[in-house]
Amino acid sequence: MGQLFLVRHGQASFGAADYDQLSPLGEQQSRRLGEFWRSQDMHFEAVLTGTLKRHAQTWQGIAQGAQYAHTPTLWPGLNEYDSEAVIAAIHPEPLQKATSPEEVRQHFRLLRQGLTRWMQGATQPAGMPTYAEFVQGVASALDHVRQNFEGRVLIVSSGGPIATAVGQVLGLAPEVSIELNLHIRNSSVSEFNFNPKRHSLLTYNTLPHLGESEHAAMITYA
Repeated sequence: MGQLFLVRHGQASFGAADYDQLSPLGEQQSRRLGEFWRSQDMHFEAVLTGTLKRHAQTWQGIAQGAQYAHTPTLWPGLNEYDSEAVIAAIHPEPLQKATSPEEVRQHFRLLRQGLTRWMQGATQPAGMPTYAEFVQGVASALDHVRQNFEGRVLIVSSGGPIATAVGQVLGLAPEVSIELNLHIRNSSVSEFNFNPKRHSLLTYNTLPHLGESEHAAMITYA
């Protein structure tokens, strides 16, 4: 039986001009995960990542910390949805940069609403795939793992694809993946067991590398 480890990227740059960029803390989270895996003598048969900068930077931090030398397979189906496009599909007026707790809450209220409408097929955010196409992109990565590997495989992606993968494995309603996504922590690890026929969930949203009290301040969500 194989094991698939799905890692959400380290903290990105929420509220900045370019969200798709790890913050200094995000880089630290990624290296720390690699260091932890090195201490556990963890090795992978293969690595897949999305094509976003924050995916590549997270993998680079993990590889640096663990001293891995893999060349990852780039898998566009592991890319995150465009949250700005999702919100704009239901709220065409531009949102101001969120600088207060209430503005941040409003951002995520609109994101929940926009994701629900997208999943229902009621909106089609500009420049994005349909929800069915998004789901198929995630499924294609899971299928590839099952069909080609037998050992440990690493995927570095984002909260949306990881939550979608968990939803597929557990047979959950699409809307449930919204809450799974919004509660997944940066650099968290989820684990599936797999065989050629199916995946099964083993753990979700764990932070084994940040379990010590000295690392508690490194836990983030956005």
